[in-house]
Amino acid sequence: MPASPQDLFAALDRLGISHATVTHPPLFTVAESRDLRGKIPGGHTKNLFLRDKKAAVYLVVASEDAVIDLKGLHRRLGASGRFSFGSADLMMELLGVRPGSVTPFGVINDTEHRVTVVLDAAMMEHAVLNYHPLDNTMTTSIGRDDLVRFLEATGHPPRIEAVSGSEPSPHPDD
Repeated sequence: MPASPQDLFAALDRLGISHATVTHPPLFTVAESRDLRGKIPGGHTKNLFLRDKKAAVYLVVASEDAVIDLKGLHRRLGASGRFSFGSADLMMELLGVRPGSVTPFGVINDTEHRVTVVLDAAMMEHAVLNYHPLDNTMTTSIGRDDLVRFLEATGHPPRIEAVSGSEPSPHPDD
């Protein structure tokens, strides 16, 4: 059984990580989140569950308004060929969540450490970040340094890289 939001909160508490959670109607898109989230302070985010041609899995986490070139992202991250979106079945298998609830908190369920977490450097400029706590009927606020500590504690030390914005020069072999 995948971890529940309560399991996640207990894990955060064990790590001494401060967190606050707000309950709301289910949110499936960034647009819905903007309309219904109210006045939750901090950076609001989007999460891309991706896999490369060799089936390596990446969770790319960025600010909700970040522009990410999916065609060139594999070059930035050193992946094997272009990315495609991971299936709902793979998402459930590795992160224990369904589409619409993807979050870096989901790596609590990736006990085999198959997911590489990439946090966009621009998003990490926010002191407080907001994610669904494994369920899209809630939003949990957490400090950026505490997010990194949580990810490290689950065996997923994040890569903090510039994934949004202008693309580096294309490689001639791509």
